[in-house]
Amino acid sequence: MAKRGNYKFLSKFSWYVPGVGGLFALLAWMLLGGLIGGLLTVLLGAVAGQEAILEYGTLISYPVMFVPPMLYAAVKSNNASMSQPGVKLDSDNYSPVGGLLCAILVSIGTLAVGFWAEPIGSLLPPMPEMLKQALGSLTNGNLVVDILCVSIMAPLCEEWLCRGMVLRGLLSHRMNPVLAIIISALFFAVIHLNPWQAIPAFIIGCLLGYVYYKTGSLKLTMLMHCVNNTFAVICSRLPGMEEAEGWMDVIPSPAYWILVAASVLLTALVVLGISKVRQLRPEGNMDPVPSIFETNEA
Repeated sequence: MAKRGNYKFLSKFSWYVPGVGGLFALLAWMLLGGLIGGLLTVLLGAVAGQEAILEYGTLISYPVMFVPPMLYAAVKSNNASMSQPGVKLDSDNYSPVGGLLCAILVSIGTLAVGFWAEPIGSLLPPMPEMLKQALGSLTNGNLVVDILCVSIMAPLCEEWLCRGMVLRGLLSHRMNPVLAIIISALFFAVIHLNPWQAIPAFIIGCLLGYVYYKTGSLKLTMLMHCVNNTFAVICSRLPGMEEAEGWMDVIPSPAYWILVAASVLLTALVVLGISKVRQLRPEGNMDPVPSIFETNEA
């Protein structure tokens, strides 16, 4: 009998390919995780004081939020693995562009999208002061905690959910790729729970979704997410950026809008470069995985 070969973390979820209904199930389990994480944070405050919540609360509550949906998806995948084929969460379909060039392109594209998305977000009314302080604590607090939460855990957990589960599932159910990418980007926006983050998250989510559709690579989208978040952490600590709402407050107007136009052009060039990746399957370049029964038979 062949071994299951299911020792890699991402492979545990290969046989669960959620449709639209599964999207709501994952969201419900995530909300439960958020509740559990909140309770643990309150417990931390009761034991170690309010300062501990400000310093380490997110480090506890954030990863806990993803535990219930991961357990749910792992159980669903395990139950389906003997009877139906699956789809890899992470594939390596970069030909003929190449993995290294794809990584460079998408990193540049992520920064470019983040720049030109800023003026769109500026059309919203001013962010409430309480929310501004809460978001600021994610990038201006303890540097090690910020890097762990914002640059490492957020890319790993959110890409697992939004591209690895939601988008992969919708594409595997033969949903129109454009619609699937938009829905996954909306899901990505919604889980940020406020419009000031949701708008740029949706825009960047569309680029993340397109890259995943073309390459099947969760590694690439995690890299993009990490680049975006780490850049935000670095910029928030630059002299003159502490009180700024964004680059619009720092760069003089004519130069700012020239850079916005250049970033739009750069994004288009990056998308053009990624479009050269060979399309292996119309539903997306995620590699299929046989059922365990088929593997054992072989």
